[in-house]
Amino acid sequence: MPVMRRLRYLGLKWLASAWLVLGRQAAADAVFDRMVVEFPGDAYAMASRAHLWVQAGRREDAERLLSEVVRLHSQDARHWFNLGFIREELADLEGAHAALQRATELSPTLDRAWYGLGLVLIRMHRLDEALEALRKNTQLQPMSPYGWYQLARVHVDRHEPVEARKIIRHLKRFEPKVAAQLERETGIFVSTAG
Repeated sequence: MPVMRRLRYLGLKWLASAWLVLGRQAAADAVFDRMVVEFPGDAYAMASRAHLWVQAGRREDAERLLSEVVRLHSQDARHWFNLGFIREELADLEGAHAALQRATELSPTLDRAWYGLGLVLIRMHRLDEALEALRKNTQLQPMSPYGWYQLARVHVDRHEPVEARKIIRHLKRFEPKVAAQLERETGIFVSTAG
């Protein structure tokens, strides 16, 4: 990109960020719109605009824009994750599954994609696959309680209280509030000594 064009791009990016810091989402959206016109296919501008649209409740519009982003930038796992996230919010579970699966294929260490995939598989009642996705998430993010929580819930749904108990015991070591919540919700209690 020529220097002047690059400076124009950076200036617009800075302006959009400034509007966001000031809480002026509509002004930021207008800048992102200008960026999309001046720099067709720019992933940053398109994805940022889609994010604003999600916040504004324009989920269908955001899904269409993110679909275009992944068409243009098909090798970027982050865009596939964002598309999967919005599709899950729209209750398009098959579409969410496909997008999140693609994100994990492109970036096997993208922990949030594995977590999102696990949640979608739970909603699809595909618990065996959800278990595997959540295990991958907890391997990548061992200190985050979210994957562990969902993993325990899947074990309960699969009638595997011994496995759920192991997770509750594990969570008591670093997230006692989450462990207590699981105990209340599942009725599986783990003593602090055991």
